Amino acid sequence: MSPARLPSRPRLAAATAFTALAVLLALGSPVPAAGAAGDGGGHHRGNCVGSPRPARGPAREVLRVAERARAEMDLKSVTVRVTVGGRELVTSALGESMTGVPAEPAMHFRNGNIAISYLGTALLRLVDQGRVRLDDPVARWLPGLPDGERITLRMLGASTTGLVDYVPLPEFQRAVTADPFRQWTPKELVDLAASKPRWYEPGTNWSYSHANFLLLGAALEAITHTRLDVLLQREITGPLGLRETRNSFTPDIPRPVLHAFTADRGPYEESTFWNPSWTTAPGAVQTTDICDLERSAVAVGSGELLSPESYRELLNPGTVGLGHATERCPAQVCREQTEATHDGLGVLVLGDWVSQHPLFFGYSASMAYLPSERLAVAVSTTQGPGTPPGHTAHTILQRIAAALTPDHPVPDFG
Repeated sequence: MSPARLPSRPRLAAATAFTALAVLLALGSPVPAAGAAGDGGGHHRGNCVGSPRPARGPAREVLRVAERARAEMDLKSVTVRVTVGGRELVTSALGESMTGVPAEPAMHFRNGNIAISYLGTALLRLVDQGRVRLDDPVARWLPGLPDGERITLRMLGASTTGLVDYVPLPEFQRAVTADPFRQWTPKELVDLAASKPRWYEPGTNWSYSHANFLLLGAALEAITHTRLDVLLQREITGPLGLRETRNSFTPDIPRPVLHAFTADRGPYEESTFWNPSWTTAPGAVQTTDICDLERSAVAVGSGELLSPESYRELLNPGTVGLGHATERCPAQVCREQTEATHDGLGVLVLGDWVSQHPLFFGYSASMAYLPSERLAVAVSTTQGPGTPPGHTAHTILQRIAAALTPDHPVPDFG
């Protein structure tokens, strides 16, 4: 959910003819990404707009892939941004936000588990600052957590605690379907997860649980004596210039808003302001735009804010080799973590790419970075009435990667 080779980094496939230089030559003169330079990559800050020139070459191919997918999957909108070496290849929005309202690149959408990649990076920045160690037990900061002496910060970030994920639980599904506007508290959610027997002993297996990141957010606040939204702004979004990525403690979305619709409850209905309070730790429930999503792909995927040692931990904090079915934990939950495809500390390593992929009631998004080519792809979609099940943004990202760099496919995730 394998990037460029540093010592101990995942494998790097052989170089392809489609290099950053080849892309820029195909485009003619390099065109800087929209916005001011001087923020670590010349990326847009504050006004995410479409590409200023007619698409040709690889940019035209990206748009062709996006338009075909929008029609094939009956998507209401597709927004895409691709950069190579920090320079814009294409930024575009297709379709509508609402009936008669065109989608635009500057529109904001749910950031979802992109914020989990920020949590993992923030934890590793505290490690780099000498404030914590990954293998410190969380009982020091979360004294009421069962097994807190055996659960470490690493286990929370790497999803190896054994805590059950509350999201698939029937009681949670019934509650969130009955009232999608409900404001959930972290205690309610962690109590749901803790009410079930652990899948396995801490550190002995792998399984995804939203509860891990609720607890990681609480631990980061306790470690730093700082509210999580303030901490993430200080350590992540501020240094990266992500001015359009914002936390909210309500379901509000800053204008301009990319509206969402879903048939998850039966009828096709608007879901834009359904409450995302259950998705991750308070302070990390964010919205973003496509330019900040691409910037995040580059920064997180390259380890821009981390030491080389912490970047290696980000990509593999010990998850490779874990993930096996047991009597308690079925294979679809305790999924195999391989060198080629595994979870890191808040990121997914998918082949040669570093990725993450939010999904929330009508919204889906996907970001991925290919270090060997310095290629970043960001996609956001909203559903139409006939959109099939699945992660449509990730599917489009896979197709864009196949068109631009066929020797570096983006695998499916579990």
